[in-house]
Amino acid sequence: QVQLVESGGGLVRPGDSLTLSCAASGGSFRTYTMAWFRQGPGKAREFVAARRSTDSNPYYEASVKDRFTASRDNAKKMMYLQMNSLKPEDSAVYYCAAGSRIIRSTLEEPNAYDYWGQGTQVIVSL
Repeated sequence: QVQLVESGGGLVRPGDSLTLSCAASGGSFRTYTMAWFRQGPGKAREFVAARRSTDSNPYYEASVKDRFTASRDNAKKMMYLQMNSLKPEDSAVYYCAAGSRIIRSTLEEPNAYDYWGQGTQVIVSL
């Protein structure tokens, strides 16, 4: 069993930066694919970024690829999401997720992940 706790959300202005953190406990963190998803009001949960356990390449949703950076620290059991040049459309609740059987074709599918945090809200507004 893995427990995930996100932090770092808040209210920022367009163009600002924000870093989200995800602290994991339980399980074998280094073996999990870790991902960030987000869900805006009235919208489905969507993939943002992921770092697999088996390779060093990060994966990003197209609209965040040049602005967000996902990283993980296996020793500390932490996952991060550095968000730069934030836009109002980035406003959402951001969730950290962990999956033990993620393959490339399921990386962006919420249902493929086993564990979820409670989410942290990000609001980008003037």
